[in-house]
Amino acid sequence: MEQVAFEIAPAPPARLDKALGRDVPEAASLSRSRLARLIADGAVAVDGVVVTDPRFRVAEGAQIVVSVAKAAESHISAEDIPLDVVYEDDDLIVVNKPSGMVVHPAPGTPGGTLVNALIHHCGNSLSGVGGMKRPGIVHRIDKETTGLLVVAKSDRAHHHLADQFAAHTVARRYLAVCYGVPDQNDPRLRGIKGTSFEAGNILKIQTLLGRHRTDRQRQAVSFTEGRHAVTRARIIAPIGQPPCASLIECWLETGRTHQIRVHMAHCGHALIGDSVYGGRRKLSAKAVGEDGVAAVAGFGRQALHAATLGFEHPVSGEFLEFEAKMPTDMASLLSDLRAGV
Repeated sequence: MEQVAFEIAPAPPARLDKALGRDVPEAASLSRSRLARLIADGAVAVDGVVVTDPRFRVAEGAQIVVSVAKAAESHISAEDIPLDVVYEDDDLIVVNKPSGMVVHPAPGTPGGTLVNALIHHCGNSLSGVGGMKRPGIVHRIDKETTGLLVVAKSDRAHHHLADQFAAHTVARRYLAVCYGVPDQNDPRLRGIKGTSFEAGNILKIQTLLGRHRTDRQRQAVSFTEGRHAVTRARIIAPIGQPPCASLIECWLETGRTHQIRVHMAHCGHALIGDSVYGGRRKLSAKAVGEDGVAAVAGFGRQALHAATLGFEHPVSGEFLEFEAKMPTDMASLLSDLRAGV
């Protein structure tokens, strides 16, 4: 058991939980949510008296002692799975996730996940998230999507990063290969509800997203229920002669499940390889050649890559930005599509 002792600074918030959140030493790595649980568990003493009411009015100069149990070992097993680590320090780790890897264990995928790999890789450097030695997952990308993820190694980092994702201040840009060319000169796009264009030929898709009514594994666009979702996309390069596909860059104002995939399908530009939302579209051999047609037919996942990730470091405050180059399979797909032109 570790005891964290400190004094309440001048002009404290009226509530104990808020005062602790403001004044607890950063080195303790205790988030506001963790402190709330510790208060409820009777682990907080104010001037020597245990207080379990988070609304307790605490005074300036009060002596606080928080008793923090050692972080418990996670029930999730450590697995020696190779990781492409882009950046790592005491508070967080940024990895470039490969296609085929699930982020977190679930009933259908109890092992072989990114979390299993991180528990093995980080070992004792995990100071504990929520009282357990586990990595703090603050965002996810789909199993078959490649690219960058930031994961917290401490409670403090987890809370700070989660706040940034909730406030939509994290910079996330994706590379994707889609059917068609999402251009503002296409009158069809202007007739699709929720779709508009901004300066610079930037496609904006703004809808609600929620669970599909009959297929609970899918997401669906709605304008009456669900969560607010905004995706923007721009053409990097049209593909084919005449153009029938595009390399695009997408960025998120929100981060909903399958957001880019659902939004691009909604506007008629589904991602190549997307077996869930892509439908049965095919490209013409006249436009991309036989090799291009074969490359699309053999591409076994959605052509989506989380290429750029930027955020404020939870301790130093420095803005960090990372890039992961396009994976080999997507680069080969583009090469084959262009070879037939």
